[in-house]
Amino acid sequence: MATARTGGFSEEEWSARVDLATLYHMLDLLVGWEEGIYTHAVLRIPGDDAHMLIKRHELLYGEVTAENLVKVPIGADVDESFGVNRPGLVTHSGALSAREGINCSIHCHTEVGLALAAHAGGLRMLTQNALRFWRRVGYHDYEGLVTDHEEGDRIASALRPDNIVLVMRNHGLLIVGNTVRDAFERTRDLLIAARTQLTLEASGAPVVEVPPETCDLVVRQWEEHDRGRGTADWPAWKRKIERERPSAVGLA
Repeated sequence: MATARTGGFSEEEWSARVDLATLYHMLDLLVGWEEGIYTHAVLRIPGDDAHMLIKRHELLYGEVTAENLVKVPIGADVDESFGVNRPGLVTHSGALSAREGINCSIHCHTEVGLALAAHAGGLRMLTQNALRFWRRVGYHDYEGLVTDHEEGDRIASALRPDNIVLVMRNHGLLIVGNTVRDAFERTRDLLIAARTQLTLEASGAPVVEVPPETCDLVVRQWEEHDRGRGTADWPAWKRKIERERPSAVGLA
């Protein structure tokens, strides 16, 4: 039911809006992952498989609020005149269409992400953070700015059957999850893993790669962690934003 407390949105949609606004501010405040107005995070609206929320095209991450997020049909053939960035819409429509269970996606162009995207060897299993992605990384060759929904279909294919990261060659990184929490924590770990790998490689020192049998164990441990104790971390991040930027999440 829509109420004044929920900004006129249903309880389900308002909860999703608060979570996604929190995510944008976490990306802005904690780690500064935004690239001006041109990268995005999106969230499918609970109970509405056909629509997602995305920031308005002209807004920086720090200007996003629960109320000003845009509700848009997944896969819609729209552009900035609708209030959203077309490449962002195409990219994230592809991600959310890849398979059941993907409800949130984050796309970033950080320097370390770009370096990994141009790395011929891709992500190496050098750290515990990287092991979260063992056999869960897809690769998509660069085709230019993502404006064609046919490329969105190829992005979806590259995320199947169970990849949680897509390295978009020479472009950036795309990370998906069932929840905002999953997508955020995976993005954080991926960038830590990439930065560590690139630092080690630049040092020229010998490196120790984790053997496959240990990778098999640890990726299962990560999945168990995410279903259990890991669920406590998103509420903690959310409290941080509620304290420091209450207007973003509809508290002021």
